[in-house]
Amino acid sequence: MRAVVFERYGEQAAVREVPDPRPADHGVVVRVEATGLCRSDWHGWQGHDPDIALPHVPGHELAGVVEAVGARVSRWQPGDRVTVPFVCACGTCPACAAGDHQICERQTQPGFTHWGSFAQYVALDHADVNLVAVPDDMSSATAASLGCRFATAFRAVVQQGRVAAGEWVAVHGCGGVGLSAVMIAAASGARVVAVDVSPGALDLARKFGAVECVDASKPTDTLTDTAAAVRDLTGGGAHLSLDALGSPVTCAASVNGLRRRGRHVQVGLLPSPDGTTPVPMARAIALELELLGSHGMAAHTYPPMLELVRAGVLRPDLLVTSTIPLDAAPAALAAMGTAPGAGVTVIEPWN
Repeated sequence: MRAVVFERYGEQAAVREVPDPRPADHGVVVRVEATGLCRSDWHGWQGHDPDIALPHVPGHELAGVVEAVGARVSRWQPGDRVTVPFVCACGTCPACAAGDHQICERQTQPGFTHWGSFAQYVALDHADVNLVAVPDDMSSATAASLGCRFATAFRAVVQQGRVAAGEWVAVHGCGGVGLSAVMIAAASGARVVAVDVSPGALDLARKFGAVECVDASKPTDTLTDTAAAVRDLTGGGAHLSLDALGSPVTCAASVNGLRRRGRHVQVGLLPSPDGTTPVPMARAIALELELLGSHGMAAHTYPPMLELVRAGVLRPDLLVTSTIPLDAAPAALAAMGTAPGAGVTVIEPWN
């Protein structure tokens, strides 16, 4: 098969021929019809994920058709259209027994713990636990956007963030996951403040339901002034705030922009040289803030989200702003380090 492969961290990947994958006895091989280009893939390419072994094929946000099944798989067969969370759970550890598949103790992640979906085929583990059927009327490009960014945003806003109608929600970083969060929060009846450095990203945020926008490129002291702008616009601070980008500045601005007893949800990865990120804990203590993490979404919790998509309340298809062939993926991956986010780019490996 053809796949995007990188041999060294941070050096240009290339498309080349590699062996086709084979399914584990509990897994499947999926013919990849569409796969999202996500900032997490860029982090992996930069060497920020210790699970990656070189050479490596990135990609974790996918939809396609089951090509082959392992001997122990009972729920799926070749020809089924499927997507999958980026966290593939084992289904048997204590966390999985509690229903918390997104923090499985023995999880695997395509594109991180093993070769991923920037390829014509990808192997996925524990298929009976992790695969999600794609509705007949949903395109593969839309389905691919669900597996990481949209599902992650849904859990962060609805399940972890406990959004309520009428609340103020601040979203820091309006790439794929941030725009998904804007759409989901607005559809939940919240008033959304979108924060980004890109005018284009803010325009999309307005399109998807943001009632206020903050251009974080303008303040001279982004850490202070962005949070102050959010507090001013919301009459005292957001009830719920998400760092959807993942940087010390956006994390701190999200926390500093909260009102009393507000809720911060960290979604964006926070790589740093020493593994730590400064967080304004004095404010968290004084205002009794909640600081929460959110890590994907379990396959068994997809149905309520899919029902909202089916009903047209949520429109993940509108987030897909670019579709590219596999040959364009290496350059697009490298550009994620400097190019501002503007919706979701989907790779079509067979195009």
